[in-house]
Amino acid sequence: MIRHAAICTPAFTLLALAPCQKAPPPDGVCSYEPLPATAEVPAGQGAILTQAATDTYFYALDDAGKQIGSAHVNAIPIAEYVIQAVLARFQRADEWAAARPAHEWRPHEFREVFGTTWLVIGVGSIGSAVAERARAFGAHVLGHRRRPTGREPVHEMLSREALLHELPRCDVVVLAAPATPETTGLVDERFLAAMRPGSVLVNVARGALVDEAALLAALDRGRPEAAILDVFATEPLPADSPFWDHPRVVLTPHSSAGGLARHGRVVDLFVENLERYSKGEPLLHEVRPATGEGTRTWLDERAGS
Repeated sequence: MIRHAAICTPAFTLLALAPCQKAPPPDGVCSYEPLPATAEVPAGQGAILTQAATDTYFYALDDAGKQIGSAHVNAIPIAEYVIQAVLARFQRADEWAAARPAHEWRPHEFREVFGTTWLVIGVGSIGSAVAERARAFGAHVLGHRRRPTGREPVHEMLSREALLHELPRCDVVVLAAPATPETTGLVDERFLAAMRPGSVLVNVARGALVDEAALLAALDRGRPEAAILDVFATEPLPADSPFWDHPRVVLTPHSSAGGLARHGRVVDLFVENLERYSKGEPLLHEVRPATGEGTRTWLDERAGS
């Protein structure tokens, strides 16, 4: 199965790549090979990166004067992943699954998402999609973002300074922020100690946001009650990692973005941005790294996020 691709024209380049993918040649040939750290920036006047985790390559393109951005096509599957994972934890779906091979009829009651309070850290494209879906279930959603726009689909926005104070309110905490000097190690011993008993931590951001040793110790103490982890500081996760066997951990291999429909959205975005570029119009998803500002996104205009 093709998981990554690049589409090029003489003037424009679309990179549908993970962080370490080979830069495409200027003749329009697609590329699916691993990208070495020394890869050259592709030819062409414009460039769109379609993955969130393009940190090093992102800045290399900026230094080369390229127009760059993130396609946000992963927000939908990641948000759906978060909702299903929290529902499975709240409803104790693993107990139903365990009872079936034994042919045992074991009904049980479960927690509802309705009426719970969620905190989404990083209310960008992914965080907004999570917030919208949590609200649809009747949750009260708090949000935190380094540069709020006023359009975030949450009930309340929190400052960085307010996070520790508000954490005891939160039943679910979702990490959806990029790894930056400001967010690295954000979830540390103090953060975890402030979390509500019975709460769930979900990380679909980067492993660097979490002090993993502190998280393991906190899980042993039962606060948070559980962690749903799609990302880790070291990937692939080493075979001897204690996360594999921890009873309070649900882990997946950095695959929350795996929705099949994202490929079609990439193509739609490329066609639209190529037309915009040819007319000299602002591109969807364009980001200016020096300021962190971005234009409206494909999801803003097409899906209401």
